[in-house]
Amino acid sequence: MKKKYIIKLTLSEREELSKIKSNGNVAAKKHNYARVLLLSDESKEGPGYSDTEIAGKVDISTKTIERIKKKYIDGGLKKVFEKKFTPRYSRRKFDGEGEAHLIALCCSEPPPGHARWTLRLLADKVVKLGYVDTVHHDTIREALKKTNLNLGRKGNGASRRKPMQNLFAKWKTC
Repeated sequence: MKKKYIIKLTLSEREELSKIKSNGNVAAKKHNYARVLLLSDESKEGPGYSDTEIAGKVDISTKTIERIKKKYIDGGLKKVFEKKFTPRYSRRKFDGEGEAHLIALCCSEPPPGHARWTLRLLADKVVKLGYVDTVHHDTIREALKKTNLNLGRKGNGASRRKPMQNLFAKWKTC
């Protein structure tokens, strides 16, 4: 079978890959990529193994070996070892106005038959009122966690408790 990607490394590239391969503080992925390129090198200095032979030696699939070789052909060593950036786009469900409606809903009376609002009840009510299309109860939890709202706490946090030192000072004087 004819090789799809033929790798011919320069002397400086071989040295760089050998450093990566011999360094113990490199990620295993980077180490394996260096080994694949060194084993597939078809220049005078390289062994020029086939993909199946390399797969047996490095213990990775031939498809991965093909991808590594393709990256090298497309952009050299820099392209092989660059990290792929995958942006994660997630639109916030609640903006400031939505959070204000959520907090107002939390402070209102719970629905009949319930002693208090639960996260799932809040999620259902927010969707029913049309503030958002869909929402998970964990999103409600995160939004309320940000506001530091705790409806289970007795005090509203307006008055501070007496420091313990003052209590001990009164006790000593008695």
